[in-house]
Amino acid sequence: VQLVESGGGLVPPGGSLRLSCEASGFTLDQYVISWFRQAPGKEREGVSCGRRYYTDPVKGRFTFSRDFATNPAYLQMNNLKPEDTATYYCARRRSGSPDCGAGPNWQSSDYDYWGRGTPVTVSS
Repeated sequence: VQLVESGGGLVPPGGSLRLSCEASGFTLDQYVISWFRQAPGKEREGVSCGRRYYTDPVKGRFTFSRDFATNPAYLQMNNLKPEDTATYYCARRRSGSPDCGAGPNWQSSDYDYWGRGTPVTVSS
Protein backbone atom coordinates (compact mmCIF):
# COMPACT_ATOMS: atom_id res chain seq x y z
CA VAL A 1 0.00 0.00 0.00
CA GLN A 2 1.32 3.39 -0.94
CA LEU A 3 0.07 6.95 -1.12
CA VAL A 4 1.97 9.57 -3.08
CA GLU A 5 1.16 13.26 -3.02
CA SER A 6 2.08 15.75 -5.72
CA GLY A 7 1.17 19.22 -6.90
CA GLY A 8 2.73 21.34 -4.22
CA GLY A 9 4.86 24.37 -4.94
CA LEU A 10 5.31 28.10 -4.52
CA VAL A 11 2.24 30.26 -5.14
CA PRO A 12 1.49 33.91 -4.37
CA PRO A 13 -1.25 34.87 -1.93
CA GLY A 14 -4.62 34.55 -3.59
CA GLY A 15 -3.39 31.85 -5.92
CA SER A 16 -4.54 28.28 -6.36
CA LEU A 17 -3.04 24.81 -6.35
CA ARG A 18 -4.45 21.35 -6.84
CA LEU A 19 -2.81 18.59 -4.86
CA SER A 20 -3.09 14.98 -5.97
CA CYS A 21 -2.98 11.79 -3.94
CA GLU A 22 -2.21 8.67 -5.96
CA ALA A 23 -2.91 5.32 -4.35
CA SER A 24 -1.42 1.93 -5.08
CA GLY A 25 -1.94 -1.45 -3.49
CA PHE A 26 -5.58 -0.87 -2.73
CA THR A 27 -8.74 0.42 -4.35
CA LEU A 28 -9.02 4.11 -3.55
CA ASP A 29 -12.80 4.29 -3.76
CA GLN A 30 -13.17 1.71 -0.97
CA TYR A 31 -11.61 3.98 1.63
CA VAL A 32 -12.01 7.47 2.96
CA ILE A 33 -9.06 9.72 2.20
CA SER A 34 -8.23 12.71 4.34
CA TRP A 35 -5.74 15.52 3.95
CA PHE A 36 -3.51 16.84 6.71
CA ARG A 37 -0.87 19.52 6.85
CA GLN A 38 2.05 20.41 9.03
CA ALA A 39 3.55 23.86 9.08
CA PRO A 40 7.15 24.40 10.20
CA GLY A 41 7.36 24.28 13.97
CA LYS A 42 3.71 23.32 14.38
CA GLU A 43 1.80 20.13 14.99
CA ARG A 44 0.10 18.27 12.18
CA GLU A 45 -3.51 19.28 11.70
CA GLY A 46 -6.39 17.84 9.74
CA VAL A 47 -7.56 19.70 6.66
CA SER A 48 -10.30 17.60 5.11
CA CYS A 49 -12.08 14.35 5.90
CA GLY A 50 -13.86 12.80 2.97
CA ARG A 51 -15.80 15.21 0.80
CA ARG A 52 -17.75 17.12 3.41
CA TYR A 53 -15.63 17.95 6.40
CA TYR A 54 -13.02 20.69 6.53
CA THR A 55 -11.16 22.46 9.23
CA ASP A 56 -12.57 25.96 9.79
CA PRO A 57 -9.61 27.97 8.36
CA VAL A 58 -10.02 26.35 4.92
CA LYS A 59 -13.79 26.14 4.62
CA GLY A 60 -15.00 27.74 1.42
CA ARG A 61 -11.49 27.75 -0.06
CA PHE A 62 -10.44 24.08 -0.20
CA THR A 63 -12.38 21.29 -1.88
CA PHE A 64 -11.75 17.57 -1.80
CA SER A 65 -12.62 15.49 -4.85
CA ARG A 66 -11.76 12.17 -6.34
CA ASP A 67 -11.83 10.73 -9.80
CA PHE A 68 -13.00 7.16 -9.52
CA ALA A 69 -12.07 6.46 -13.11
CA THR A 70 -8.43 7.44 -12.86
CA ASN A 71 -7.53 6.92 -9.21
CA PRO A 72 -6.31 10.18 -7.73
CA ALA A 73 -7.89 12.03 -4.90
CA TYR A 74 -7.47 15.78 -5.08
CA LEU A 75 -7.41 18.79 -2.84
CA GLN A 76 -8.25 21.97 -4.74
CA MET A 77 -6.93 24.94 -2.82
CA ASN A 78 -8.12 28.42 -3.81
CA ASN A 79 -7.46 31.88 -2.42
CA LEU A 80 -4.34 30.61 -0.70
CA LYS A 81 -2.97 32.54 2.26
CA PRO A 82 0.53 32.64 3.76
CA GLU A 83 -0.81 30.72 6.77
CA ASP A 84 -1.59 27.80 4.43
CA THR A 85 2.14 27.24 4.01
CA ALA A 86 2.82 23.67 5.11
CA THR A 87 3.63 20.19 3.93
CA TYR A 88 0.42 18.49 2.91
CA TYR A 89 -0.22 14.79 3.42
CA CYS A 90 -2.97 12.45 2.34
CA ALA A 91 -3.89 9.53 4.54
CA ARG A 92 -6.14 6.51 4.33
CA ARG A 93 -8.81 6.22 6.97
CA ARG A 94 -8.66 2.82 8.59
CA SER A 95 -11.40 0.36 7.72
CA GLY A 96 -13.84 0.22 10.63
CA SER A 97 -13.15 3.76 11.81
CA PRO A 98 -16.17 5.98 12.36
CA ASP A 99 -17.41 7.86 9.32
CA CYS A 100 -16.21 11.42 8.89
CA GLY A 101 -18.42 13.59 11.04
CA ALA A 102 -19.40 10.73 13.36
CA GLY A 103 -16.49 11.40 15.74
CA PRO A 104 -13.07 13.01 15.65
CA ASN A 105 -12.19 13.48 12.01
CA TRP A 106 -8.43 13.62 12.28
CA GLN A 107 -7.39 11.32 15.09
CA SER A 108 -4.12 9.71 14.01
CA SER A 109 -5.12 6.26 15.23
CA ASP A 110 -7.96 6.24 12.69
CA TYR A 111 -5.46 6.35 9.79
CA ASP A 112 -3.31 3.45 8.71
CA TYR A 113 -1.34 4.70 5.69
CA TRP A 114 0.21 8.09 4.99
CA GLY A 115 1.98 9.66 2.08
CA ARG A 116 5.30 11.44 2.41
CA GLY A 117 3.84 14.84 1.74
CA THR A 118 4.12 17.64 -0.78
CA PRO A 119 5.26 21.12 0.30
CA VAL A 120 3.15 24.20 -0.32
CA THR A 121 4.57 27.70 0.12
CA VAL A 122 2.34 30.73 -0.16
CA SER A 123 4.45 33.82 -0.50
CA SER A 124 4.87 36.88 -2.66
